[in-house]
Amino acid sequence: MEDLKRMAIFATVVEQGSMTAAARILGMSASAVSQQVRQLEAQAGLPLMHRTTRRLSLTDAGQRFYAQCAVMLQAARQARAELDAERDEPVGELRIAAVLGLAAPLGRALAPLLHAHPQLRLQLLLDDSHSDLVAERVDIAIRLGELPDSHWVARTLGTLPWWICAAPALAQGRPWPSNPQALQAWPWMARNIGTTNNNNNSTSASASMQLQHRHSGELVVLHTTPRIISNQQYALQQLCREGLGLARLFSLEVADQVHSGQLLRLLPDWDCGSLRISALTPERQALPARVRLALAALQAHFAPLALS
Repeated sequence: MEDLKRMAIFATVVEQGSMTAAARILGMSASAVSQQVRQLEAQAGLPLMHRTTRRLSLTDAGQRFYAQCAVMLQAARQARAELDAERDEPVGELRIAAVLGLAAPLGRALAPLLHAHPQLRLQLLLDDSHSDLVAERVDIAIRLGELPDSHWVARTLGTLPWWICAAPALAQGRPWPSNPQALQAWPWMARNIGTTNNNNNSTSASASMQLQHRHSGELVVLHTTPRIISNQQYALQQLCREGLGLARLFSLEVADQVHSGQLLRLLPDWDCGSLRISALTPERQALPARVRLALAALQAHFAPLALS
């Protein structure tokens, strides 16, 4: 490493034309710079410079050596410039891990950032099973609900509600439920909840859900036996659209479908719970610009949705 340092000092002396000028650039004394060059010559066993009181000139060996030192110094400067750019400008690849259903909301949240910075690339790693964040070199992981203990830094983006949803076709001419108790007569679907008992090759599961009226504060505990259970929330969303049952779906994932009429939101005056949405980043003192700006964009996008 000392050799590399001396090579950089030597190249700077040649570029600046004197020991004194190089010393000012390097933040060293002229005598220290001269000593480093002499040690480099001693190691090489050859003179690299002709020194006079007025000027420096390179020997033939020094000229050839400088050409290689200059390449090394330029590479080091380029590496430093790239680090500075990553710190100050959103460049390179931004890797975000999230559950499958958040693809569209993430796209909306990050679109302005990507439009404004063409040098920024995005890779979305969508997986409900939560992949290995370190192995996947993830910059930001979006997580829903309670977080396990980890060395990652968590930032709350917002608290977002669940909605009870159904496809219009499910009613088949029946009136929609007007109170929580009436929901128990309808077919349900859920994600990996309750306990499963296998008897005579049949599978049954039970689940409970607490609902609270937004105005009166009345509490109702709803007990259901889901007809369909899936280990993936996105699958429940698609099955719900097919009219196969009611489902408690993450509002952020289905807001567009409710707005378009593909799904209906039932009992909007009743709160059926919410999820905290968090952004996790590696434990670092300084984050690249692409990560800092992406976090700001996500916070600005998700925070107002908590009021839905």
